[in-house]
Amino acid sequence: MKTKSIAILTMWLAMLSMDGMAQTTRQEYKDILDIQLTPGAPRRQNGCFTDMGSWMGFTLSEKEKPTAGFCGPFSIYYRNWYARSLVSLIDGTVQEQSYYPGEIRMSLKKDGADFYENLQFVDARTVLLTVTNPSKVPFTFTADSISTRANVSRCKNRVTIGDFSGERVIIDFPQEVKVTDTDHNYLATVPGGVEQLTIAISLVEQDTEASVQHVHTASLLANPKVALDENEKRWNGYLKKVIRDDMPAEYNRVAAKSIVTLLSNWRAKRGALYHDGIVPSHAVGYFVGCWAWDCWRFSAGMASFFPELAKDNIRVMFDYQQPDGMIIDCIYPDASENNYRDSKPPLAAWAVNEIYEHTKDLAFVKEMYPKLLKYHKWWYEKRDHDKNHICEFGSVDGTLEAAAWESGMDNAIRFDGTKMLQNGKDAWSTDQESVDLNAYLSLEYTLLKKFAGLLGEPFDLPDCRGLVADYFFDQKDGFFYDRRLDADRSFVREAGCEGYIPFWANIATPKQFAKARKLLDNKKKFSTFIPFPTIAADNPKYNPQGYWRGPIWLDQTYYGIKGYRNYGEKKKAEILQLLMLKPSLAILDETDSGLDVDAVRTVSKGVEEYQKSMDGALIIITHSTRILESLKVDKTHVLVSGQ
Repeated sequence: MKTKSIAILTMWLAMLSMDGMAQTTRQEYKDILDIQLTPGAPRRQNGCFTDMGSWMGFTLSEKEKPTAGFCGPFSIYYRNWYARSLVSLIDGTVQEQSYYPGEIRMSLKKDGADFYENLQFVDARTVLLTVTNPSKVPFTFTADSISTRANVSRCKNRVTIGDFSGERVIIDFPQEVKVTDTDHNYLATVPGGVEQLTIAISLVEQDTEASVQHVHTASLLANPKVALDENEKRWNGYLKKVIRDDMPAEYNRVAAKSIVTLLSNWRAKRGALYHDGIVPSHAVGYFVGCWAWDCWRFSAGMASFFPELAKDNIRVMFDYQQPDGMIIDCIYPDASENNYRDSKPPLAAWAVNEIYEHTKDLAFVKEMYPKLLKYHKWWYEKRDHDKNHICEFGSVDGTLEAAAWESGMDNAIRFDGTKMLQNGKDAWSTDQESVDLNAYLSLEYTLLKKFAGLLGEPFDLPDCRGLVADYFFDQKDGFFYDRRLDADRSFVREAGCEGYIPFWANIATPKQFAKARKLLDNKKKFSTFIPFPTIAADNPKYNPQGYWRGPIWLDQTYYGIKGYRNYGEKKKAEILQLLMLKPSLAILDETDSGLDVDAVRTVSKGVEEYQKSMDGALIIITHSTRILESLKVDKTHVLVSGQ
């Protein structure tokens, strides 16, 4: 799913190297995501405006089905709408609405008067609605279509709507507003002369939470500017750490969109989630939990701009580390939904290292090191069938279904025909050793050894890294494959995205990379319209809608492009990024510099693909005519001595 992988773009975009002007305030990123959805619309929800780990979200109404207020809130946990619009301006009509990082805005008209609304989260439970009324005319709010499943009650200026299994929403109006009861609703009348007011909307679960929230809300409403200024500072801080001056505006917008998507999926600790974490997608009910390898990648992506959440997002999975060291597949607020049948690819040490490199927080490394070491050892104890220091994916319950889940590639073609082998009481392996798993473990070994050195700890694990690259590389095809646990250790010759993980992990030799280029650069295999499908595009089983049997996943594309960079192919990596992001204007600066004839030809083909697939502009800056000889250009400008 795109939503599960988009977070990796924040890290990926930090590697680009083209010129542009950076905009580092959220005001520059209007309509950053499309969240238009009026409750009751017969279509799938794309997502909400939500922030700070809150379990509630809001949307902007559809033009065809307008509401005179922000839609919602929506309960992300219970998947229910509390109202079509909880605070709606009576007789108001929407003029404009927009979504900026960390806030949504709306302008309305009523009887010729203008109203401006702004909604911002100030913590996991609370959102502040600021209403500006320049004309200072009197007006009235009510709720539009409160859920019939919810109870409505009022105490002075506080309206409570609930409850869904104990969860409820509380609206606190300021003292100058007169709040009265109506049938399953309320009226909030604002007298004339009020130019601006702030309303607090809170989501709570228990009576004790509600009593604490009342005190907190009163403090917020007494001086809302402090919390709202902090929200502005926080979001501009995220952007400042990621947005780059040497990026085109379009690339920086993708980076900003990635941050917004990532933090929209931040959920605060709740129930059996003992730390805050990032869920794959709050828009899809079964993804509102924490999944191991998603958490590792999300944390790596957040390390540069929100390391504290990145740390908690790792801790939340290690809260469920098993006595034998295993990290389970996924966890939920309701622990009965947790999946203990399998683990996920071992990328936790990589995520911890990304956090360390950005923060130099040795205390966090010290906290995680023994847990990471225990998890690393688990793979060789429970997933090495023949004890040759080469591991297999597997499962606790002996099913191939769970073993495929453990790889992260649930229905990958390489597992067609795979059988299960028992290693012990609760340990099973597939009958094939997987190249991506062992590449991950090799990288993990390197990082664990690094951590041990930083901490002054002894490190005596056997070094199996030298076995991996040669063992999994098929000289005949010039590519990395899984191998069967049969007498011949035959290759599973289904060229897929697992085959370029050794290049990302930097364990392959330069000669192996040179040979693999024949497949990687082949337009019929991996150098496709959008590069790096999960299986070679000319495979008879390739299915563009087939989950892991063809579609492009952004994390795997990142691994592929990073592999090119690791082996000195910076220019080719830029072309692949260009094909992936499809900007309307791209600037390639000295793309052919230092390349041989064949490499220039390869880069030229990538530029041609961009020209064919995009109705955009391309500027090539070069000190040589070689690349121009391979391309059809519209205009050539020659500069001599700056003229």
